Amino acid sequence: MFPSQFDYHNPSSVKEAIAILQKDPDAKVLAGGHSLLPAMKLRLAMPSAVVDLSNVAELKGLSVNGGATMGSMTTYAELRDSKDVKKALPMVAEAAYNVGDPQVQNKGTIGGALAHNDPAADFTAIALALNASVKTMSAKGERTIAVEDLLVDLLTTSLEADEIITQVSIPAPKGKTGMAYEKHRHPASGYAVVGIAAVVTVGGDGNVSDARIVVTGATSKATRAAAAEKALVGKPLNADAIKAASAVAADGLELNGDHYASAEYRKHLIGVYTQRALERAAAGAK
Repeated sequence: MFPSQFDYHNPSSVKEAIAILQKDPDAKVLAGGHSLLPAMKLRLAMPSAVVDLSNVAELKGLSVNGGATMGSMTTYAELRDSKDVKKALPMVAEAAYNVGDPQVQNKGTIGGALAHNDPAADFTAIALALNASVKTMSAKGERTIAVEDLLVDLLTTSLEADEIITQVSIPAPKGKTGMAYEKHRHPASGYAVVGIAAVVTVGGDGNVSDARIVVTGATSKATRAAAAEKALVGKPLNADAIKAASAVAADGLELNGDHYASAEYRKHLIGVYTQRALERAAAGAK
């Protein structure tokens, strides 16, 4: 199908983009376009205008120093190919390599993924597991939002109508920290049927001092597997602890089901992929 008629704007600054959004509340921001454009073609979204951020230089750039700070228009391909990202935050580069296909990786952006909050997205889980935050700008000024507070529900965030994500920040991992992302890909779309982002830190006593395990693809938004985290913290990071945590990873989660994978099957996948992610994260932590 063809989209309904819309105006096109290509601003050169964040302030210019915000002014357009303020003037036209029905306008939509275009970051990478892989979610908005298909929705427009199906007329599931019919914005009066599209505000293309691809020409806004201040939204670009990537800096890695233990953690990472990146402009919201940083592409998956940039994260995938960065040697510094691979060294400091290997899960980020790994996930970027597994997003969609090369065409998606070349155009899709980290800011677009977080602002769209697709329930099967990879980078909502990655950002949540790594305790990331975003900087935003609107007519009211700037603010910083933890990703945990940004992701509200299915395709819903805490962003205001004229608010734009300008930067994404990931803190540097502390101590002996390992991380891994595992997912069961949908064979057609490449989205996560179930994806698990796991970050574990081992303290000086050899026990897990912190664990962040996030599920995507199975719930209405990326969600921490609280039961699995609780099962790990304070325990040695060994096979028995990993198995016990994986067994309860789906506990307390409201799971989705569809024609490809029922809620029961997704529950099974959560256990399987949590174990795989934790085993690789444990190897990195040691």
